[in-house]
Amino acid sequence: MSSQLLRRRALVALTAAATVAAGAVAVLAVASPAAAANCSAGYVALTYDDGPIAGNTTNLLNALTANGVRATFFNIGQKAQANPSLVQAQKNAGMWIGNHSWTHPHLTQLSTAQITSEISQTQQAIQQATGVAPKLFRPPYGETNATLKSIEAQFGLTEVLWSVDSQDWNGASTAQIVQAASTLQNGGVILMHDGYQTTVSAIPQIVANLNSRNLCAGMISTSTGRAVAPDGSTPPSASPSPGGGGGGCTATYRETQRWGDRFNGEVTVRAGSSAITSWTATVTVRAPQKVSAVWNGSPSWDSSGNVMTVKPSGNGNLPAGGSTTFGFTVMANGQWAAPTVSCRTP
Repeated sequence: MSSQLLRRRALVALTAAATVAAGAVAVLAVASPAAAANCSAGYVALTYDDGPIAGNTTNLLNALTANGVRATFFNIGQKAQANPSLVQAQKNAGMWIGNHSWTHPHLTQLSTAQITSEISQTQQAIQQATGVAPKLFRPPYGETNATLKSIEAQFGLTEVLWSVDSQDWNGASTAQIVQAASTLQNGGVILMHDGYQTTVSAIPQIVANLNSRNLCAGMISTSTGRAVAPDGSTPPSASPSPGGGGGGCTATYRETQRWGDRFNGEVTVRAGSSAITSWTATVTVRAPQKVSAVWNGSPSWDSSGNVMTVKPSGNGNLPAGGSTTFGFTVMANGQWAAPTVSCRTP
């Protein structure tokens, strides 16, 4: 090996050591999707809550950048204030940063003044760290109401829930997290968390699965709360199923209420780029869960009782980009995994 090459490698090593010694947060690179990525099936949003966390956020950022994807981080204000360099690292790595409240409380149980304080302090902490105030807000536990939505609007925040819950917070394995992500559809948002090694380890497989389905990781639209291309453009609509139906449809799920033995879910069915005359949604629950009630839709079940097919109760017409919702109650029976949903046109 030439002495010139040895000197060059030594200089690189010394520079890297000096950077770490200076207290910089080491992140591999700014995430940039591979040039050959095929995003013809649309975009999904990878989201990570509850950070930043010393000892994990850097590993999470490195895994994302190594796999060429960007994600949205919903930071807790107290943690952002305590770890501003990690918030800066999120921004420097090309990630999007949202508000996840100051202390992660049950906001719907707080007063208007308390809710305002939770949001305001977090806006300030993130803006101080990055120079930019967040535009996205994820309510802790996905709990929301009219009062909270009104306060979000005062801060110019768009509320973001999710269509897929990875269950990483509930002890899901890496394989289970990857499986959950495999159900993402165009425009969908997956809930994950900063703080679990299983979640970090899932990233390469999640990205590989998205690539195999011609889906790409994108940003969250401040208009709709759904995933769009990183430049903010609207994702392509789902392809219509054979036989037409006028532009296809997508389905997204969110939990709306939870009790000690059951929870309510809501599915939003959205038409693609063309009007549709009808739609069929499929909801799959995980045994031993059972659906006990359905409203605003006409359900039927397969022989297992775990796969529910829902058709419009009445007129199924939707204009291009239009949407409708139906809801249902799931008896958990000890299983709290979120149902998976999909939509097709006749």
